[in-house]
Amino acid sequence: MILPSFSLNDHTVLLTGAAGLFGRGLASALAQAGATLIIASRNVDTLQAVADDETNLGHRVFAESFDQGDEASILALRNRISERFGVLHGLVNNSVLRPMKGANGTVAQWEESMRVNATGVMLMHRVFGSAMADAGRGSIVNIGSIQGLIGPSYELYAGTHMGDLPPDYFFHKGGMANLTRFYAALYGPKSVRVNCLAPGGFYNNQPELFVRRYAEHTMLNRMAGDEDLGGAVVFLLGNASRYITGVNLPVDGGYSAK
Repeated sequence: MILPSFSLNDHTVLLTGAAGLFGRGLASALAQAGATLIIASRNVDTLQAVADDETNLGHRVFAESFDQGDEASILALRNRISERFGVLHGLVNNSVLRPMKGANGTVAQWEESMRVNATGVMLMHRVFGSAMADAGRGSIVNIGSIQGLIGPSYELYAGTHMGDLPPDYFFHKGGMANLTRFYAALYGPKSVRVNCLAPGGFYNNQPELFVRRYAEHTMLNRMAGDEDLGGAVVFLLGNASRYITGVNLPVDGGYSAK
């Protein structure tokens, strides 16, 4: 039976950053797929509102607080989840901190970005991935970006206020692509899979000029929306993708293939 392999029933999944641009849609998709879902970030009050919304729909969603830039906080989160739910079946690394606002952001902003988005992501793999490996099963899905796979297209931004792009995002999303391969190789013999999504541009009320140019650069002639990432994440977490690991999957409407 193939259809049950797409279900996340009997899966306990941790999603970080579940209230932001990508996260809210992912939380909804994972909950609808049947996961017992733990959502975690620094702002637990915002997450609790998400958990309450999903619980009112009949889903099992629980909010937790943690700081991805703090190893002790990550370890404490693992311990709380383990005591209440056991070892995770799935982890979605979606949290991201964006302190740099442009090419000339400060060194302090760069270092803060790396603490959360590079060191923190590595620690999430080490702490939660090793527990999955000890249990002999699991799936990690990293939410990267096409900006970790290709360079910036400055021509899309001409005539808008959006063209001052920060280098830290390109650096740590590029690193995430190869970190995915590293942990896929490390944990693969213990039946833990590690994959990465590379989403394209997500519509967030950008200027009409930018939206039109971006859409023309894709094959589907539009930007991504709330329902465009969840299916791929559910697939990679579940048994339907049991022989897929080490993959960096563009979910970009054909942007990077055009």
